[in-house]
Amino acid sequence: MIINCIAVDDEPLALGLVCAFIEQTPFLNLIGRYSSAVEALVGLQDQKVDLIFLDIQMPNLNGMELARVLDSRGANKPRIIFTTAYNQFAIEGYRVDALDYLLKPFNYEEFLHASNKALSYFELVNRSNNPTTAVAAEPVEEEYLFLKIEYQLVRIALNEIMYIEGLKDYVKIYLQDKEKPLLSLTSLKALEEKLPSKRFMRVHRSFIVSLNKINSITRNALQIGKVNITVGDQYKEAFGVFLSKWN
Repeated sequence: MIINCIAVDDEPLALGLVCAFIEQTPFLNLIGRYSSAVEALVGLQDQKVDLIFLDIQMPNLNGMELARVLDSRGANKPRIIFTTAYNQFAIEGYRVDALDYLLKPFNYEEFLHASNKALSYFELVNRSNNPTTAVAAEPVEEEYLFLKIEYQLVRIALNEIMYIEGLKDYVKIYLQDKEKPLLSLTSLKALEEKLPSKRFMRVHRSFIVSLNKINSITRNALQIGKVNITVGDQYKEAFGVFLSKWN
């Protein structure tokens, strides 16, 4: 699915960054860039726009005022992701039904997370408007995630992940057919929230495992490849529920 979008920001550097992020995201199609909300409002009359990445603090007509104008269009309005340096507008942003609220300065990972939220929304709308596919449709599940590895964002396929080890300030991601793990400066808890719970499970304070990569299970441990991982006491109940499906 392709989402037609525009970017609106009166700061040239901020506008350029958002446009660059849009252009490197496969499901986003940049069809306009505007340095003011007034210019954007005129441009919206000439083209079909699904999504607007919209700054708030702008002269003459600010982003929140533009959002309220567009809100009057009802179901045909484009959806909005706010991009702003001011967090005091967050509550008002949700009042105009914004999909997300990116606080400057934000990186590509944060931008991609907001964009994926928009993608899920438009796919849901598309299924709702097409009853023949809506009946059989399953929720869309991402097949990859982006993590910062050595100063760059790296795309990691979920089906390649064997297990993840959490250390003090970073994690090690062990991949199938890779000798060395990838190191990322993030917490195990933050990574756990990004992974689908049907495919990954926290089994120890220091380990998350891919459930379909488990080779064998003993009373208090499991084996993935040649590695044995102990199941921590606080995770045994949840792991037992998983095992009960196979008994």
